[in-house]
Order: sequence, then C-alpha cells, then structure tokens
Amino acid sequence: MENQVIVSEEEKVQIRKNYRTLLRACKNILSNEDVTEVRKAIEMSLERKKEHRRPSGKLSAIHSLEVANIVASEIGLGRTSIICALLYDVVQHEDVQKHEIKEVFGESVEAIVTGLIKVKELYTKDTSIETENFRKLLLSFAKDVRVILIILADRLETMRSLGLYSQSNQQKIAAEVGYLYAPMAHRLGLYSIKSEMEDMVMKYTMRDTYTFIAQKLNETKRARDKYIKDFIEPLKKELSEAGLKFEIKGRTKTIHSIHNKIKKQNTPFEKVYDLFAIRVILDSKEKDEKADCWKVYSIVTDKYQPNPSRLRDWLSIPKSNGYESLHTTVLGPEKKWVEVQIRTERMNEVAEKGLAAHWKYKGGKGEKGMDQWLSNIREVLENPELNAIDFIDDFKLNLYDEEVFVFTPKGDLRRLPKGATVLDFAFDIHSGVGKKCIGAKINGKHASIKQTLKNGDHIEIVTSNSQQPRKEWLKVVVTSRAKSKLKQAIKDLDYKEAEFGRETLVRRLKNWKIEINDQLVNQLVKHFKMKSINDFYREIGIGSIDVSSVKEYIQEQEKKEAGRDQAEVAQLKSATNFVANVDEEITASDDVLMIDKNLKNVDYTLAKCCNPIFGDEIFGFVAVSGGIKIHRMSCPNAPEMRSKFGYRIVNAKWTTGTGSSFQATLKVTGSDDIGIVSNISQVITKDMRLKMRSISIDSQEGSFEGSVTVFVNDTQVLDLLIKKIKNVKGVYAVSRIGSIA
Repeated sequence: MENQVIVSEEEKVQIRKNYRTLLRACKNILSNEDVTEVRKAIEMSLERKKEHRRPSGKLSAIHSLEVANIVASEIGLGRTSIICALLYDVVQHEDVQKHEIKEVFGESVEAIVTGLIKVKELYTKDTSIETENFRKLLLSFAKDVRVILIILADRLETMRSLGLYSQSNQQKIAAEVGYLYAPMAHRLGLYSIKSEMEDMVMKYTMRDTYTFIAQKLNETKRARDKYIKDFIEPLKKELSEAGLKFEIKGRTKTIHSIHNKIKKQNTPFEKVYDLFAIRVILDSKEKDEKADCWKVYSIVTDKYQPNPSRLRDWLSIPKSNGYESLHTTVLGPEKKWVEVQIRTERMNEVAEKGLAAHWKYKGGKGEKGMDQWLSNIREVLENPELNAIDFIDDFKLNLYDEEVFVFTPKGDLRRLPKGATVLDFAFDIHSGVGKKCIGAKINGKHASIKQTLKNGDHIEIVTSNSQQPRKEWLKVVVTSRAKSKLKQAIKDLDYKEAEFGRETLVRRLKNWKIEINDQLVNQLVKHFKMKSINDFYREIGIGSIDVSSVKEYIQEQEKKEAGRDQAEVAQLKSATNFVANVDEEITASDDVLMIDKNLKNVDYTLAKCCNPIFGDEIFGFVAVSGGIKIHRMSCPNAPEMRSKFGYRIVNAKWTTGTGSSFQATLKVTGSDDIGIVSNISQVITKDMRLKMRSISIDSQEGSFEGSVTVFVNDTQVLDLLIKKIKNVKGVYAVSRIGSIA
C-alpha cells in the first residue's frame, strides 16, 4: 500500500493562498465562462489528487498551482493552457483518466496534457533531462508550442524552489536550465523568464561570483538611484510638453548580464558603467506607435549626445520572435553611457510575454517569423540521421544570434542569423539550390559562397548542375537548416560513392579469382588506415585507392606465414594506448581524492580543461575509455557534461591535502611597462617560493596579456598569489584560466 502523504496546516494555507491568487489572475485575462472552467479544473485537481511530493519535498498540488500562476500571470496564456498546467500532474499519477479530461474540457486540453505527460516521463529516472530525450521533448513542442511554454513555467517554478533540492540535483537542474531552457525562453521572446533563469543558474553554479556582484549592486544602489533620477527628470518635462502619455523608469541589469560585461570588457565591477537601462513606455494608438517612438528618440538625443553606432531599430523590422523596440545609447551626466529603450505598452507586453502576447494582439508581425522557425525545428527533428549531440548543437545555433535581413531577386525579405553566408541563404531558399550553389550576385556584384551577408543585401544565387556538396562547406554555413541539409546531402553522396567502390572492388577481385569476405575487408580497412568500411569503399569509388594496390596487399599476405605473431602486435598496440593515455591527462597521486562513499584507489585523472587543485569544488566524470576524470564545478565544460551526460557524473571531494602539488594557470593583463614581467616572476618564485612551469606574454599598443603556469598545494595559496600579483604596479587584472567563460 502506498504511504499516505501528510499535509501540514501551513501547506493547506499555502494551497488556499495559491488558489485565490490564480483566480484573481484569471479574472484579469479570461471571460467569466473561462474562469468557471479553470475553477472546475482546480477543484478536480485538488479533490481527486492523492497527494504526492516532488523530489524537493514540495506538495505537487502547490507546485501545480504555482506553475498555473506563472502560465497565467507571467506568460499570459489562456484558459486551455491554465487548465493543462493544473491537470497534467493528476493525470500522470492516474488520479484522473485522460478520457475524463476530454469529456469535461475537450480534445485540445487532452492533446496538450498528453504532450506534457510525455515530457514528464522523460524525467522519471532523473531530475534533469538527457540530450537523447531532448529531441523527444521538442517533438511534443513542435506539435503545439503551448507544451513547451508550460514546461518553461514548470522549470521556472523548479528553479525558484531549487534551495529545497539536494546539492547534486541543484547542479544538474541548474546546468540543464542554463543549457536548454534559458536559450529557449529567449528564442520564444520570454525575456523576463530568460533573465530570471540565467540569474538563478548563476546563483547555483557560480555562487561566489553571483554573491560578489549582488553585494556590489546593493552597496551602489543609492548612488545609482540618484543618477537615474537626475537622468530622467529633464526628459519627463520635455516628453510631457510634447503631449505624450508615457511611463519612464530605470531598470538595473541582471547579475548574469553584468557578469558578461565584466568578462567581455575585462574590467572590474567599479568600471562597468552601463549597469542599468532607462525604459520609456508609451501609451499610443497602434497607428501612431512608430511616429511616437521616433518622437521620443528625437527628444532624448536632443537632450543627451547619442552614440550613432549603438542605434538598434527593431520597429521597422522586428526580431523573428516578435520583439519590437528602439534602442539608443547616450552620454548622460558625469560622461557615463546610458542605454535608453523606447517602446509602446503593446510592444512591452510582447517583450515580456513573447508568443502569448502575439495571440492577444492578432496579426503581430513576429508570428510569421515564429511559424517559419517552428517549421525549421520540425525539419531538423525529422532528420533521423542526426545524432543527439549534433542535433542539440544544431538546434542551439540560432537561439541567441542577432539577425540580418536580406532580399531575394523578387524583393522577398529573408531573415538569417548574423554571420550567415551566401551558402546559408542558398539552403534557406531550397536544399536543391544549396547543393548546386557555386556563388552569388550580391547587389549586382559577384560573390563567393563564403561571403558573409549584410543587412539590406539583394542576393541572386548562381548554380551549376555539375556542382556537388562538399564536406568543407560545413565550415562555411552557420544556420541549423543549412548544416542539417548539408550533412544529409554529404551522407547520401558518400553512400553512393561507397556503393560504386564496393561494386568495383568485388568485380575486379572476382576477375582475379580472389574471394572477398568480412575478415579480409576489415584487414584492408586497417591496412589503408580508414576509419570505417564505408570510408574504404568510398576511397575506391573516387579513385583515391587503386584496386591494384588492394590486389598487391592480398598477395603479400598470402605469402606470409599463417601463424603470425599476434602477441607482438597486441603488445605494440597496448604500449601505444598507454603512452597516449599518459600524455592526455595529468595523473593525480594516490589517496588525494575521496569519491562518493570513501571509495579509494580509483583510476582517476585531473582534467586539463580546468586543472582542479585542492580546495576547488569538484565532480567526477566517467570517461568512455574507463576511469574517472576530475573537473572543477566551474569548468567551462561542466554545464554541457551535466546536460548531455548527467548519468556519468560522480560526486567527488578532496580528502586532506597530503602536500601534493597541482598545476594552475593564471591570465594576467596590464600596462606594458619595463620590468613588470620580472616583478611578477619575483612575486611567484621569491615572495611565494613557488615553482613556475611557464610564462608567456603578448604585448600590443602599450598593454600586455599573458599566462603564467605555476604549481601550488591548494586554493588558499593560489588566492594569495592572485592577490599579490594584483598588487604589482601596472597589473590591471588577474584571473584563473579554466572557469566558465
């Protein structure tokens, strides 16, 4: 018999509170009839549900109500989606049957609930989703986009409750959300959800950095608020005098975006000036929207000097996810650059709620682009030859990229990611055009397939029937559509060439009275150093391997003694593998690490990508070749490993130090002054008495950037070294190489 879940008084209060909050949200966006339907779904959910608890310990009833609240209030979806968010958990646990859902709420609700249950089933074995299953998730999503919108709400609520999970689950879930769902929210235009997800991912995966920036923002809040007020006041007066109805406010940028600026600009927090953006939201009629936005732009740039290179016009041609706004950067008081965003209330709702707002404002300009993107996703999903790793990489290609807008010879507008080439454009027109592409005419001038496209280009593709797809083209294209179609075309071509090669070999050997079998073919593959049998046949098909040389090899083998010394070959192979493995990783000394439950004498190595040292937070990763590789939690490859291969993650921690020496590499930037390198070396070798393995410096235009590799016992020694190098006169910044970028 299943254990009965005891519901506390506090939890009952929380359920009632969430219930009332959801009904209030529904009354603002739904008709009275739809609110009645939602109330019916809430009552069915609460009355029929046998209480369950999630891995966090939270009651599933509370979770469902909170997800439904996000769906209603923060994404702005309607009756069907809210009901689905409430009911898919009770259907999954078989407290309510699917046929009952169909009878009471209709086929649409049943179809989405079925999709949600399929997605939830992907999580039955673990708290995070594996790459292989992500394709299945997207298959549900591609049928009805509301499935993924509800799942995004589910993941957002999970992130808000992440403190209730175990530390290992926190890492897995945060890595997955950062790797898959935050980019997805961005692509669907859910900027608020995307920003919150990114900040919370950083909170759990880079806690020290997150806390540092949060504290700095808190310390500078008063000065920042005063600056925003001084910037806004003169604009308010002039906008009012122009007869505009508006709201103007300052918004501090997210911790995640500030962290990116610190890295990109390679500067300390104190020198990052654009910590906030000013947003002007206009109450305008739809026919006056563009004119009013440009009127505000004129007033802002009359008052403050604009930076012409930072103007972003998404009014004339919105982003493909529907985002419309006018952005400019101006020089405010104290000579500080300030970003100003200008949009209407309608545009703001689209920016906050993405697709859902488009459904509210019928005929939104972003809907056509979104339909095209969903069509492309279905196309990638339907390619069964694409393995999971390539698939997820292809899928993510277009998520964050900025866009360029180009035209066909007939004047049709085409959107492509920034950096797209002529060959991308050709495949965007049609895969048959892409395969035969030999170049283009851009604005009337001849261009190669590699040429990068610019906004406003008019492009006419030039084709040739003798042209065939090439593997080198994969380095030319950037869009997922082009990569997917190109890989398939190359595979088809390789198969045809391999078939021709196989038929040629069989026919010629038969003429020479030589019988071919699997063992002989495998020997030939190894002799000619081919990766696979198909590659071997293909090389024959295209003439790279002469069939006469195959005949010569077979005749030589027949002359040799049958009893070949296999032991010598095996020994040589074993020795080669041993050397390769030793060269690949730095092996740690015995008993430095304790993996899981005091497990010792494990074959483990320290990963070169992040060079963990004693004191770092670490985890183990089971290698395909055997053994465990130890990585830092902040390793740049950690999010991908956790999302794609979560089942191969092993908990790991250090035991006592035992005086072992570890390798660490520091990135140092500074002024290219005489003697600065000598001063840095002196700090390492004389002041700290550390062994230095290498130092390399690259000077340019009065400044230098270099890397220093040293041996240290633990993170305390490394932190002290970083502090001392930072104090060297002329040094701008010091950071450890091998952390999340």
